[in-house]
Amino acid sequence: LEKRRMNPDYRSIQRILVANRGEIACRVMRSARALGIGSVAVHSDIDRHARHVAEADIAVDLGGAKPADSYLRGDRIIAAALASGAQAIHPGYGFLSENADFARACEEAGLLFLGPPAAAIDAMGSKSAAKALMEEAGVPLVPGYHGEAQDAETFRREAGRIGYPVLLKAAAGGGGKGMKVVEHEAELAEALSSAQREAKAAFGDARMLVEKYLLKPRHVEIQVFADSHGHCLYLNERDCSIQRRHQKVIEEAPAPGLGEELRRAMGEAAVRAAQAIGYVGAGTVEFLLDERGQFFFMEMNTRLQVEHPVTEAITGLDLVAWQVRVARGEALPITQEQVPLNGHAIEVRLYAEDPDNDFLPATGTLALYREAAAGPGRRTDSGVAQGDTVSPFYDPMLGKLIAWGENREEARLRLLAMLDETLVGGVRTNLAFLRRVLAHPAFAAAELDTGFIPRHQDVLLPAPGELPDDFWQAAAEAFAQSEPLRQRDDDAHSPWASNSGWRAGGPVEIELHLSCNGHARKVRANGSAHLQSDSLSHVDEQGLQRRLHAIRQGNTLHLEWHGELHAVSRFDPIAEAEASHQHHGGLTAPMNGSIVRVLVEPGQSVEAGSALVVLEAMKMEHSIRAPHAGTVKALYCGEGEMVSEGTVLVELESVE
Repeated sequence: LEKRRMNPDYRSIQRILVANRGEIACRVMRSARALGIGSVAVHSDIDRHARHVAEADIAVDLGGAKPADSYLRGDRIIAAALASGAQAIHPGYGFLSENADFARACEEAGLLFLGPPAAAIDAMGSKSAAKALMEEAGVPLVPGYHGEAQDAETFRREAGRIGYPVLLKAAAGGGGKGMKVVEHEAELAEALSSAQREAKAAFGDARMLVEKYLLKPRHVEIQVFADSHGHCLYLNERDCSIQRRHQKVIEEAPAPGLGEELRRAMGEAAVRAAQAIGYVGAGTVEFLLDERGQFFFMEMNTRLQVEHPVTEAITGLDLVAWQVRVARGEALPITQEQVPLNGHAIEVRLYAEDPDNDFLPATGTLALYREAAAGPGRRTDSGVAQGDTVSPFYDPMLGKLIAWGENREEARLRLLAMLDETLVGGVRTNLAFLRRVLAHPAFAAAELDTGFIPRHQDVLLPAPGELPDDFWQAAAEAFAQSEPLRQRDDDAHSPWASNSGWRAGGPVEIELHLSCNGHARKVRANGSAHLQSDSLSHVDEQGLQRRLHAIRQGNTLHLEWHGELHAVSRFDPIAEAEASHQHHGGLTAPMNGSIVRVLVEPGQSVEAGSALVVLEAMKMEHSIRAPHAGTVKALYCGEGEMVSEGTVLVELESVE
C-alpha cells in the first residue's frame, strides 16, 4: 500500500469498484465501459443474481441482506477493491456515498474515492454545521434551529419560536429519511421520536434540526462541479418540486420560468457554497425558491444525485466521466461561459410502491418487466430485470425514465409515450400515477411547487373503484384468444390436429371466472377481440377499436387499462369458496419489514388513530394505527421480528 501511495501513476484507473447496487451501479459501469475502464460489483446475499452483478466484469459477495450487513460495510468493500485489483471506488448515492470516514479509509488504503474530499463531506455532513458555514459564505438561509442540544424541550421551544408548521430533518441525512412536517405542538413529541429512529437506522446518527416549513415553495437545485485546480462551475439547475413523502418523484432541467438573472444568482451562490468547503467533484446545492423569487439554502449533497441525467441531457456531458477525470487530477475542460443549455429534459422515478396506500413501498417478484424502446431523446436507467425480487431491505426505486426535447412540451409528450411503453407486473408501482402527473394540465402549464401532489390529489390519486364491464370483457377475450387449443396426436390429417383456430359452426362462447384487485366476475368471451404479439385489439361499448397491452403468463393475464397494468387470474369458484377463511379483527403488516417498536400490550384500551406498532421497511418507518377505539385483544409480533406482508400483528376488539 505504501508503494502504491508513493507511486505518481496511482491515479491511473484501469478498474473501478462500484460500492452500490441497482440502477446507479449499472449507470456508473456504463460510463466506465465507455472510458475503457473495467468494473467491479459488490452484492449482498440476496443480490447475487441482480442486474448490476451481471453487468460487471468482476463481482464480490459482501454477505448479509440488510444494508448494515452488506452495502454499509466499508471494511468489506475496501477489501473487495484491493482483492479485485480496483484502483478507485465510486460510491453512487445513498449507503456510504456521504460517509467521510469511508472516504478517508479509501484514501488510506491507496484507493481513489470518486467523490469529494473527506473534509468537504464532513463540512456538509451535518446540516446544522452546513447552515453555519453557508451563513458565513453569504448564502441565504431558512429560519430554523441547527444547534447541538437535542432534547425534546429544546425542539419544543425552538419550534414555538420559529412558528408552526415546522419541518424536522435528520442532520446527517437526505432522501426524505428522518423528515417530518409538524403542524401543531401536540404532534411534535411523537414526530421527533419517529424521525430520530429513522435517522439512526438510515444514517447511524439521530441528530435533528428544525426549520420553518415554507408554503408553496419550489425545490430548485444547482449542479456544481469543481476540480483540484481551483475551478468550480454550475451546470444549470433542476426543478425537483414534484414530491411525495418529502421524496422527489419528477425532476426537470432547466427549471421552468427561471430567468437568466435568477439562474446566475443561484448558480453563483452554489459555487460560493462549494468553494467555502474546498469542494472537488460533483455536488448539488439545494434551494427552496418562494413565490417572490427569493431563494434559501436547504442543503448540499456531496455526491452525484439521482436526477443527474436531466443535467446530462441538456448539457451533453457525462458527469460520471467527469468524476473519473477530476479524480485523476485533470482540470475541468470548459469554462462557465461554455456550459451548454440545450432544450429541456424531464425524469420520472419508477418506484415499487402503492400510491393508493400512501405510497407505501411494495415487495414481490417482477413477473413482467419491459422497458420503453430506446431512441433519440429517450433514456432508461434501470437496475432490475424480469424475474427479479423486490425486497424490503433497499430503496424501492426500480429505475428512471428520462426524455429530452427541443422544448418542455416535446420532452413531456415523449416521456408520456415512454411511460405507455413501460410494463411492470407482479408488483404494485407508481407507473399510472406518474402518467397522471405528466398529463395533468397544471403540470403541462409548469405550475410547480412542493404541494403539487396534495393540491391535485383528487385527480392524481383517484379512489380505487370497481373495474368497468368493458375491462372484464376485454380480459375474457384475451384469455379465450390465448388459450391453447387441444390437439389430436394420432391423426395428422384430422382438422382437430391443428391449432389454427378453425371451428365448425363458427365462433363459440366461453364462460370464465376471473379475479382482479380483490374483485371476481363471471364473464363470457364472445370473440369481439383479437390478441396478437402481446397486444389486444378490443372493440369497446362505443364501437371504437382500441389496442391494449395484454400479456399472458400461465394462469395470469397482465392487461393494460387506462395506463395501468392489472393482473387478472382465472379461478375455480368452488375451490375459492372452500379456502375463503379470513381472520377478522386483525391489523396486518402492509409490507414485508421488521418491527422496531410495539407501543401497546394485551388488554390496553386505545383511541382511534393511536399508534400500535411501528414497522420499518425500505429505510422508512410506518405506524400501524388503530382504525377505531377498542381494546388490544392479542399481539402477534415482537420488537426486532421480521414479518411478511399480510401477517396479522395486532388483534383489536371494538368498543361496544
